[in-house]
Amino acid sequence: MDNSTVRIRLDLAYDGTDFHGWAKQGTSGLRTVQKVLEDNLSMVLRETVELTVAGRTDAGVHAAGQVAHFDIPAHALEQRSIDGDPSKLVRRLGRLLPDDIRVHGVRFAEPGFDARFSAMRRHYVYRITTHPAGALPTRRHDTAQWPKPVELERMQLAADALLGLHDFVAFCKAKPHATTVRELQKFAWKDVSTDIEPQVYEAHVVADAFCWSMVRSLVGSCMAVGEGRRGSGFTAELLDASERSPMVPVAPAKGLSLVGVDYPSADKLQERALETRAVREFPDASASLKLDDE
Repeated sequence: MDNSTVRIRLDLAYDGTDFHGWAKQGTSGLRTVQKVLEDNLSMVLRETVELTVAGRTDAGVHAAGQVAHFDIPAHALEQRSIDGDPSKLVRRLGRLLPDDIRVHGVRFAEPGFDARFSAMRRHYVYRITTHPAGALPTRRHDTAQWPKPVELERMQLAADALLGLHDFVAFCKAKPHATTVRELQKFAWKDVSTDIEPQVYEAHVVADAFCWSMVRSLVGSCMAVGEGRRGSGFTAELLDASERSPMVPVAPAKGLSLVGVDYPSADKLQERALETRAVREFPDASASLKLDDE
């Protein structure tokens, strides 16, 4: 029997509507993505599986491009239905998992790979409609509704003011000993309206990492500017805050999807993981804090 340990990478997607977020909630038994996946993987592999994920999404948030990994004894893959090939887990899991989770890729992870710490950037899309009728019934799970019309140009200007390396504490729910310094690399608003879906907008948001509720707060702030409730300098002024701002509206969870995670080339995976685990310091900050993820 081979007692060595191997690392397995999962690529997966889920509809977050009926989940209490990604993370297990202690012994509560609440339905979370992590719990459902770990329970099924542990049953198939006959070993306890504990997942590490690229982005720990909140309740109601979806994912089309989530990535996770787990470590397991190599002999767990030697059963006849798998025969040492982790990709065969795709079919097994497809039969077992509920319709709102799909694992579409399973493979041996490359040396040094860590789903969370090797990641270079995360890509999110937020989808929202301002039409008084609301979202199409077929898009009701992934399209939020905003009660007032907005101006796309105003929202884009508000988004542009947030690009770069900043302390986003005004937009984040605080976690002890976790930094709120992030590098926002892209924040682009698009009008994706069609004849059958008028007044629909998407925000494409990319950063090295996001803190708790950050994307939804960024979106909500831009929407407030877009509807005229806040002035054009609102988002830039929030960057000067030293704590979470009560003026920041948090957009509904249902409009948000994690659509991709970028990793460096194979020879840079371990280096990136070590770099991410290290202390991050903001140039104007008096103290440095450990980087936490979503």
